Amino acid sequence: MRRAGSVALGLLVAGLGLSPVPAQTVASPAAAARSAFRWTGELSQGGLIRGQAPTGAVAMTLDGQDVPLTTDGAFLIGFDRDAGPAAELVATLADGRQLRQSLTVAPRAWRIERLDRLPKYPVPDPEFQRLRPPELDRIRAARAQVTDAEGWRQPLIWPVRGRISGLFGAQRIYRGEPGSYHSGTDIAAATGTIVRAPADGVVILAADTPFTLEGHLLMLDHGQGLNSAFLHLSRIDVRPGDHVRQGQPIGAVGATGRATGPHLHWSLQWRGRKLDPLLVTGPMG
Repeated sequence: MRRAGSVALGLLVAGLGLSPVPAQTVASPAAAARSAFRWTGELSQGGLIRGQAPTGAVAMTLDGQDVPLTTDGAFLIGFDRDAGPAAELVATLADGRQLRQSLTVAPRAWRIERLDRLPKYPVPDPEFQRLRPPELDRIRAARAQVTDAEGWRQPLIWPVRGRISGLFGAQRIYRGEPGSYHSGTDIAAATGTIVRAPADGVVILAADTPFTLEGHLLMLDHGQGLNSAFLHLSRIDVRPGDHVRQGQPIGAVGATGRATGPHLHWSLQWRGRKLDPLLVTGPMG
């Protein structure tokens, strides 16, 4: 997969490595230096940016949705796989003034497979229909948790290294009807291969029994709305509420749940928006 170019607009801010983008209401260079949105990252579908709000901002929104700000004005924003081509940041200052910044979100070319001889849905399995709703409830409850995790500030690392066997965003079309797209990145590795935390975080779900699809499922909150999910594990080495450090062993690769062989499915979300781990983390190298 060709990695989209990182966003770098304007002059770099010394010591920060962030790119200032003049807010639309700024009229002078001096004011622009004080009242700019600045960020680094991938301004594209499935991408993630880390940034700094304009000086004095007390609140910020992305297309009308609240974006959490830290006390020093730092923020995190992710763009869904199907994000539209345009978005708008709005920062509200203490005196009520608002600064606006239009964003252009780069499109991506996804791997699409057309299966014209297969129906979209197989015959429903009664046992799956019974078990699945409470599993989804647990996943939603986990993602709703707010923790003190600060891992979102860190560059993410790969939780395991191996051959990438499944790409984020890939999708099958069944007789003209689109199926669900692949929501993470699959990494083929031997059963028992250690899985490590991609960033500091707090354990928000550690399935004590395998889920129907995900198998042994582990989820970490990295703070600011960013969370990771690790699927098909052979074992989980942490418990709900544990604080983990980047690089710490958290489990092992397996083939539990609905999997055709041992691999790690790693997915990332920011406030419900699905992100591309390969784009966020970069090539394994």
